Amino acid sequence: MTEPFPWPQEVTVALTGAGLDPRLVAEIADRTLAEDLSWGPDVTSEATLPAAATGTADVLARRPGCLAGVPVAAAVLHAEAAREGTQVEVRTVRADGDRVAPGDLVVTATGPLRTLLTGERSMLNLLCQLSGVATATAAWADALAATSTRVRDTRKTVPGLRVLQKYAVRCGGGVNHRMGLGDAALIKDNHIAAAGSVAAAYAAVRRHAPGISVEVECDTLAQVAEAIEAGADLLLLDNMDPATVRAAVGLARPAGVRTEASGGLTLADAAAYGATGVDYISVGALSHSATVLDLGFDLRVH
Repeated sequence: MTEPFPWPQEVTVALTGAGLDPRLVAEIADRTLAEDLSWGPDVTSEATLPAAATGTADVLARRPGCLAGVPVAAAVLHAEAAREGTQVEVRTVRADGDRVAPGDLVVTATGPLRTLLTGERSMLNLLCQLSGVATATAAWADALAATSTRVRDTRKTVPGLRVLQKYAVRCGGGVNHRMGLGDAALIKDNHIAAAGSVAAAYAAVRRHAPGISVEVECDTLAQVAEAIEAGADLLLLDNMDPATVRAAVGLARPAGVRTEASGGLTLADAAAYGATGVDYISVGALSHSATVLDLGFDLRVH
């Protein structure tokens, strides 16, 4: 990774404006490109394209969806150009969070054909994956729009892409759960079993990390009452049906405790759970099972 970054200042501004660390994006771009080139250079492009040949590539939506990762895509193409010692001009036409329809232009890039085609797959892999997360999140956000409930993610993310995937959730209208194991505590069934009770587990966490937010997983209304009494900030209502979630919300809200429904939820369930008044619905599938958004890379040779 080079310093300054291997892209124009406007890309750094776009990344930081989106809340992304340009250093992390540079590392991911380098790793992604290096992976594709681990078995040697782009033999097909080198064989078929003159070194001096230039062109323009258009990234177009092929399916409706919600975008995420547009400045990341620009960063990848610039990183490949820097690796080759060439230059590309990248123009972002649509922004992260935009809804797109088939045929909509997202990005155009002009430069050496070899550079564009060598960077194509790495750029699309990230842009399509992140836009898939944003699109899945947007579907849940739309389903919950008539309620006060927000959809949020989990730690069930693709290894190495957590920060970008959680960013994509925000692009789709969701909110983030904890980023990792250290920024918030989540007392789950195994912790409760080891400590002996909800109250004992909560007390142990509070002694160890007095200033941290503590969420407690609850399988029953009895555990809900115990967690509220212990002082939990947030309750994870695990695998509860809407009627039980409504009852749990009725216990938690007067005590100022927030609630989150999780476990086996489907998009068809969203409105029913939103109607319970639960604060959040957490959906692991936003990051671990989202279908990529189909985006094409169409080349125009100069």
